[in-house]
Amino acid sequence: MNDDLKNKLSPLAWKVTQEQATEPPFSGEYDEFSQTGQYHCVCCDHFLFSSDTKFNSGCGWPAFFESIEDATKERIDHSHGMTRVEVVCGKCEAHLGHKFSDGPYGTRYCINSVALAFHAK
Repeated sequence: MNDDLKNKLSPLAWKVTQEQATEPPFSGEYDEFSQTGQYHCVCCDHFLFSSDTKFNSGCGWPAFFESIEDATKERIDHSHGMTRVEVVCGKCEAHLGHKFSDGPYGTRYCINSVALAFHAK
């Protein structure tokens, strides 16, 4: 266990990024957030998403239609009796959320706010 990371993160951010938990819908700081800038991994500060690709999906979590090239990795997730595509940080492999095929351009990255750090432009 990385004690420095555990001390850096909130208890919920630790559960989400390290234990694949999910924050409650409509509770995250970035769900209805619309400032211009960049979204980075809260664990390692890797640049993941641009505000240019963020949209309001109404799902209760920040949604993006595209990640920065090679910024994320995908895994098949069979938890909770369903098959989904898990999205993790491409650098440190922290759990970020899931990817679905129902976004405005065919993709919706549904990402936990506590897994993100925002950098304003």
